[in-house]
Amino acid sequence: MIPITDTIVLDPREIEESFIRAGGPGGQNVNKVSSAVQLRFDLRHSPSLPDDLRARAERLAGRRLTKEGVLVITAARFRAQERNRDDALARLVELLRRAAQPPTPRRPTKPSAGAKKRRLADKARRGVLKKLRGAASATE
Repeated sequence: MIPITDTIVLDPREIEESFIRAGGPGGQNVNKVSSAVQLRFDLRHSPSLPDDLRARAERLAGRRLTKEGVLVITAARFRAQERNRDDALARLVELLRRAAQPPTPRRPTKPSAGAKKRRLADKARRGVLKKLRGAASATE
């Protein structure tokens, strides 16, 4: 079991890994070895995740989420396949941990009486300044 929070754990059987060839430097080794990891996790249908966490995780996943609700994480940072596997899993756990933190509720606030007074005084001053810019009157 993969711990996400104190109460939420993931079953490793829900995670699907496939190995692909990684690009970048490495000479002929790049063309022979599939060291990059593509981790797939069915976020939308996972029985391990509560609904509120699932919704926040879908928002955080962005373009990494397919239309079917599968989260795809590709890790090709390292040359060793094992390190890329650990990296992909760590990124999945990090995303789910961030989604597990509920957003802090917004407290509605009102401007103070002094702030309202200052704003209105500034508006009046600005209005006088703009009035002075007008064309000269014909009575002069």
